[in-house]
Amino acid sequence: MNRQRSAQLYSEAQRVIPGGVNSPARSWGAVGGTPIFFAKGKGSHVWDADGNEYIDYVCSWGPLILGHADDGVVSAVTDAAQVGTSFGAPTEAENQMASLVAQAYPSVSLVRFVSSGTEAAMSALRLARAFTGRDKIIKFQGGYHGHADALLVAAGSGATSHGVPDSAGVTDSFAQDTLIAQFNDIDSVSTHFDEYPDSIACVIVEPVAGNMGVVPPDDGFLEGLRTLTTERGALLIFDEVITGFRVALEGAQGIYGVTPDLTCFGKIVGGGMPVGAYGGREDVMNVVSPLGPMYQAGTLSGNPVAMAAGIETVTRLQAPEAYQQLEENAALLADGLNAVFAEAETPLTINRVGSMMTLFFNPGPVNGWESVSQSDRDGFTRFFHNMLDEGVYLPPSPFEAMFVSLAHTTEDIERTIEAARNALK
Repeated sequence: MNRQRSAQLYSEAQRVIPGGVNSPARSWGAVGGTPIFFAKGKGSHVWDADGNEYIDYVCSWGPLILGHADDGVVSAVTDAAQVGTSFGAPTEAENQMASLVAQAYPSVSLVRFVSSGTEAAMSALRLARAFTGRDKIIKFQGGYHGHADALLVAAGSGATSHGVPDSAGVTDSFAQDTLIAQFNDIDSVSTHFDEYPDSIACVIVEPVAGNMGVVPPDDGFLEGLRTLTTERGALLIFDEVITGFRVALEGAQGIYGVTPDLTCFGKIVGGGMPVGAYGGREDVMNVVSPLGPMYQAGTLSGNPVAMAAGIETVTRLQAPEAYQQLEENAALLADGLNAVFAEAETPLTINRVGSMMTLFFNPGPVNGWESVSQSDRDGFTRFFHNMLDEGVYLPPSPFEAMFVSLAHTTEDIERTIEAARNALK
């Protein structure tokens, strides 16, 4: 495919934007090559600046569960924008969206909207510290919760070590209060509680990991976190920025039957517009200003345009057939890809929960960072670029989730499976 215009735009962008992109994943650092600049999206398809068409399984990294430029969402956004794009003051739409979240998530009595998933996680951590009066937090290696300083921390050298900064500009003092555990390893969490019995404010976890690729929780893992945090007086925070309203209307906590104290939302609750939210138990949320001493604010929080898009999206997802269709199409895609890779005798493990999945170039099983990191990155890179040439856009990283939307058709999926067969030749 000719992507000359994308190459030209990338060259121009590098002169005025750091690295030519406004988020690092867009630089294609994990797969090499020149990033595609997109010009249009409709339904399950996107078109780049050169006019090339692709079946899209990135879906803006998850939120476009209805597909690109959905007519209902576009209409809702247009209607909202025509009467005002921002007020920095309350609107009825905030009440409607908050009610939709609370109805779907019994764990959420009160919800506060913010402008991004990063803000949601950052605020939830501050709230956990304010509520418990403790400083330390536990996160999991390979888990990503936005770019707040306390969360850009990697594993240290020992099982009970403090974290170490994972980014320049993150101070040691932030890292020292962040403890790193291993996903699906409850003992690695217990060890931290044993060492710091009265210092840990919370455990924050993606109930289905989505930022080291899709990694479901092992049986008993989330239940173990719930029991452990309750016994030790810490809060359990589910980061459902990706999984919320994506894997099910009630998110991962509904699927696995585990109730967190706080939940972080994003992506779909804004219907593709910039948004985030955090919510949970009433006694915890009552600590948030103006009711309590934990300060958090934002002029664009609860933006009326984002609320309109979210209301339209979540309302549509309440239809009984919505998640059934997503499940059927995602299963069809995963089964077809598994068959193609088996034909090609190429090791593959597909981890899938609902309409999100990752193709690990790895014989598996893949259930944590150690097994994730053993994947064949070069193999994925070749497959990614070959699929682009076949007209299929996958996430430009071997450790990200791909998403199926309600706009994807059986024809899209069949074309994708055939593209994969060609890509592996």
